[in-house]
Amino acid sequence: MFSRRQLIKMMASLPLAGGLGWLGKTSGTGQIRPIYNRNYFTELGLRPVINGRGVVTTLTGSLMPPEVMEAMNFASRQFVSLIDLNEKVGERIAEMLNCEDAMVSAGAASAIQLATAATVTGKDREKIRMIPNLPGPQREVVMPKGHRIYEQQLTACGVKLVEVEGPQQMREAINENTVMAFYFNASPNQSISREEFVSIGRQYNVPTFNDCASDVPPVRRLFEYIELGFDLVTFSGGKGIKGPQSAGLLFGRKDLIEAARMNHSPYGSIGRGMKVNKEEILGMMVALEIYLAKDHEKEWQEWERGAERIASVVSTVPSVQTEKYVPEIANHVPHLKITWDESVVGISPPEVVQQLRYGHPSIETLGGREDIIYNMFMLKPEEVNIVAHRTKEILEQTV
Repeated sequence: MFSRRQLIKMMASLPLAGGLGWLGKTSGTGQIRPIYNRNYFTELGLRPVINGRGVVTTLTGSLMPPEVMEAMNFASRQFVSLIDLNEKVGERIAEMLNCEDAMVSAGAASAIQLATAATVTGKDREKIRMIPNLPGPQREVVMPKGHRIYEQQLTACGVKLVEVEGPQQMREAINENTVMAFYFNASPNQSISREEFVSIGRQYNVPTFNDCASDVPPVRRLFEYIELGFDLVTFSGGKGIKGPQSAGLLFGRKDLIEAARMNHSPYGSIGRGMKVNKEEILGMMVALEIYLAKDHEKEWQEWERGAERIASVVSTVPSVQTEKYVPEIANHVPHLKITWDESVVGISPPEVVQQLRYGHPSIETLGGREDIIYNMFMLKPEEVNIVAHRTKEILEQTV
């Protein structure tokens, strides 16, 4: 893993000069102060929301740091070979992630399809041209039961999905038509451990793929699955890493990454429609640099403080109870669950969710029939008090 000093040095070497002007003027503190001449959302009849749900695609993932926008603005001002840029950025990302090769995909779902295509065609240009209509027996992808997610990204490559329960069924399902073994990292169904999955794949010479789209933090997960032996891994670019929402990372075995690139834009292949522009490619690289270099412990403490602040405010309402928890895999950050006695507080959780959503400001949250939940991932520090007092206001109005 690169040291923080090395990463900062690499970031400083990027030719980003001249990319700041569009962001705004420098304030007295030396920080960039954005200047917007138009409120585009207001023009379109939209309003932004305070995001207490987390890195969900329907709320556009995460917010990019200014340095990422600087990199994207730099790229927007000149031309470059997209093929060369893909390769050079892939090399830089591979260095940062201690793997053989890497590429920027059009999100994690795109990475699933490109990885599948790579295992079907290899670097055979004739197969790349024909996919998904290759002659001969249908190719197969093996996966544990409960891991069947975003299946159209797999089947678009013409493969058949074969679900298995346990290591023995996986061994029995693999045959001469099996091109890949697919693992959904956040699945609660763990009939096959990651270690067993990788071991069986190696035993039968079947590439293994791990879909980890929402699974950072913690930062170590960017490294541990390749170290465990998976041939290919994907992470969303626009979630925990805070890169462009329409970008992702696909990395691992060099021959498979090269085959995935050949199945990708700008080539006339199955991935042509998954084009990633030069701005997003460069922005994704810089986002990863920033993510690896940041103080993760400090960020975690900030989330903890935010959850504690909301809990301290809403707990003053009679019967309100709060519980803090951290999901094991995806969205592994502090969450705050809020419950109450509806005979004391005369409003249901779904009604609170609606009032938060359609109130001023608009606040998005998680929850079900019996609770509301705040995911601290995307809440800005300055929004925590707003969320706390608005939630309290809604709850206590029916006491």
